[in-house]
Amino acid sequence: MNTTPTTRPAGPIVVGTDGSELARRAVLFALREAQLRGVGVRAVCAYGGGRTEPSNRAMTGWRDAGSEPLPHLHDAVAREVTDSVEELRQQVGEPHVEVEVRCERGRPAKVLLEESQDATMLVVGTRGAGLWGRLTLGSTSTEVVHHAHLPVVVVPPEPRTPHG
Repeated sequence: MNTTPTTRPAGPIVVGTDGSELARRAVLFALREAQLRGVGVRAVCAYGGGRTEPSNRAMTGWRDAGSEPLPHLHDAVAREVTDSVEELRQQVGEPHVEVEVRCERGRPAKVLLEESQDATMLVVGTRGAGLWGRLTLGSTSTEVVHHAHLPVVVVPPEPRTPHG
């Protein structure tokens, strides 16, 4: 009888993204970490979860007069997230990391936790205020840290240089 434990392949690194600069830093971190670990990345954007809906100022074409998201919101968000992540993937270079983009309607912390069920690691920024609202807002990253079943990395903003 063979008692050697079977190892299963490592899951992807899940990263929250909303188009903000802090989210881009989180995606870069996730891509570089995925290169080191030899795993893929699942870039996740949550939208339409109450306070996370795109603002009229950010994307006026995405709402109708009744302030409801237009039916093509998912496709537009997915396209922009995919373009942003691909740009960062090219910036990181070889070896290229496989990236899966998921855009889900819902509260950001809940979506990120659901999407990370099979993941190796979850990466978020400290807060966000990108085109699609606040995905990695302090409250989201705090909720993720407290409820995640896996390691979580909260990528800080760029350090400020002292004025001289």
